Amino acid sequence: MPKTLIIGCGGVAQVIIRKMCQQPDVFPEIVIASRTVSKCDALKAELSDCGVKIATAGVDADNTAELIELMNFTKPVLCVNAALPYQDLTIMDACLECGVNYLDTANYEPRDEAKFEYKWQWAYRERFEKAGLTAILGCGFDPGVTGVFCAYALKHYFDEINYIDILDCNGGDHGYPFATNFNPEINIREVSAKGSYWEDGKWVETEPMEIKREYNFAGVGVKDMYLLHHEELESLALNMPGIRRIRFFMTFGQSYLTHLKCLENVGMTSIEPIDFKGQKIIPLEFLKAVLPDPATLGPRTKGKTNIGCIMRGIKNFAPMEYYVYNICDHEECYKEVKSQAISYTTGVPAMIGAKLFLEGKWKKPGVYNVEEFDPDPFMSELNKCGLPWNEEFKPVQVD
Repeated sequence: MPKTLIIGCGGVAQVIIRKMCQQPDVFPEIVIASRTVSKCDALKAELSDCGVKIATAGVDADNTAELIELMNFTKPVLCVNAALPYQDLTIMDACLECGVNYLDTANYEPRDEAKFEYKWQWAYRERFEKAGLTAILGCGFDPGVTGVFCAYALKHYFDEINYIDILDCNGGDHGYPFATNFNPEINIREVSAKGSYWEDGKWVETEPMEIKREYNFAGVGVKDMYLLHHEELESLALNMPGIRRIRFFMTFGQSYLTHLKCLENVGMTSIEPIDFKGQKIIPLEFLKAVLPDPATLGPRTKGKTNIGCIMRGIKNFAPMEYYVYNICDHEECYKEVKSQAISYTTGVPAMIGAKLFLEGKWKKPGVYNVEEFDPDPFMSELNKCGLPWNEEFKPVQVD
């Protein structure tokens, strides 16, 4: 029977695990491993009657030797990495050592630099291929579903895609003056970094939040959105033929931006160590400790998300436009899996990717981004598993 190892037990991991437990025929046996074993044990107890055999373990995902020991003991077929992006490489190293396939939701990011890109993980391609192992990178929503959306559009509606705008709108309200919907450390590093987009074969860099647009999102309404750098721009630039420009926009409310600017101004978003009472601390790590845990936001978050891709290109020598997106309701997510929609929209695609791997539909030796696999079974599973998608053929474009 195939055994799946999930590293992490935060908000996204808990969605992955709860959704796996809805399909015991695909995931008959899982192992939940985290630095905080008590969280794993509590989830195991809650899901004891789901029909899936669940084991728990403690592991430090920064420690490759510990990961190897865990994998050798549990012998999983697939490791789903729902830990921090800092830990991608140690987990991939352990997978190679133990002959375990790999899947994650976000690309590697070094702790000491707010820089996330695929070069570190793409460097593992030959080793995974030689080992006969599959590594699936970025199987969340963005990155993840957004890449599948583009692959699906290319397969069915375009001969080539020239322009892609990825729009990520969160219209939810958790009631706090300031909180992040996923790991605060990763979230703040991402949004306070310089923006960039891909155009005419090169990167164009912008200042943080420099480019702002307004868009009317179905199910949410008119929102301000800002251009950010995002990792799927890098892989799509390679994998989408005919691409001329790819941009990523995310919505932010004014309260969030005001609080973030204040925190930046006083140094609380810095990742440079400082001396505090005789010891070194990183301000952003301290800030993470005092902000609300994203895993606790589910019961108090209301509203919807809307995430999708607007594309322009050519079909049969004629211009073609296409918009595909998902609308997700925070309250409905909580009713189903005790999570807000941000964790849900990341966790469900990770479960789907794991399912397609175990079923042999997304399985080939090497390291791949999601758009390099057949999008059709994934798109079908989105409709079945709680993330149905909508499409438009004359969408309003982003200027």
